Amino acid sequence: MTRSQLEHAIRAACTVSEETEVWVFGSQAILGEHPDAPEALLRSIEVDVAPRNHPERVIQIDGALGELSMFHQTHHFYVHGVPIESAILPARWQDRTYRLQNANTLSFIGWCVEGHDLAASKLAAFREKDRDFVRVLLAEGLIDADVLLERVDATNLLPELRERIVRWIRLTAAELE
Repeated sequence: MTRSQLEHAIRAACTVSEETEVWVFGSQAILGEHPDAPEALLRSIEVDVAPRNHPERVIQIDGALGELSMFHQTHHFYVHGVPIESAILPARWQDRTYRLQNANTLSFIGWCVEGHDLAASKLAAFREKDRDFVRVLLAEGLIDADVLLERVDATNLLPELRERIVRWIRLTAAELE
């Protein structure tokens, strides 16, 4: 996905949901903070969004713009309407989002989750593809391991999972030095 495609997704999601603002919280949210993010981070053809002020309208987004929709077939990417509550995010994540609003979004706003918060959320799922994503963020210097550890600490996780994630961050950061 490109920054231009993300802007298109924001525009389309807002139009379909009759909303002016959406949360962007999947992996492609990185394009809010880093418009020229490395290609290794941009392999997904989906963007996860949720209406900011009318969360119940997530259904309209997924129905009109989701996987296998006409939108997907036409543009070769899709917009996954997902409740924001499905993401495990650190405390106060909303205060750190990046506002993506420009002519290509038709002045609609995509509030993109900040890189460290995104990485903490990805690690909460602890899937291999998510660890690979975070490894690239660390290797490219787009996030800092110490800040990521703070964000993980501010995330509501079971203690066993938190310990596993902290170990993984420390080992990965040491490997990348």
